[in-house]
This record gives sequence, C-alpha cells and structure tokens, in this order.
Amino acid sequence: MPSWLLLIIVGVVLLVLGVAVTAAHWLIWIGIAVLVVSLILGLVGRGRRV
Repeated sequence: MPSWLLLIIVGVVLLVLGVAVTAAHWLIWIGIAVLVVSLILGLVGRGRRV
C-alpha cells in the first residue's frame, strides 16, 4: 500500500473521530494537516513518474 494512500486513510479517520468527539476538536486540524500532506505527496509522486 502506498504511503500517501495510508496517510489519506489516517486523515479521514482522524476527521471522523474529531467530528464525532467534540472534546477532541484538535483531531480535526490534525486530520486536515495529514490529508493535505498526503495529497501533496501523492501529487509529487505522480509528477516524478511522468
């Protein structure tokens, strides 16, 4: 499994947990950060292959 795909899955899980648990509001920001990083890594990885 590619690392960027794993980061996307982790980011989505953190977003869901952050929305579900209002006390853990910081999980939403961590989830967003992980998603952004994983998207950037995915785009950079595709750019190197072409």
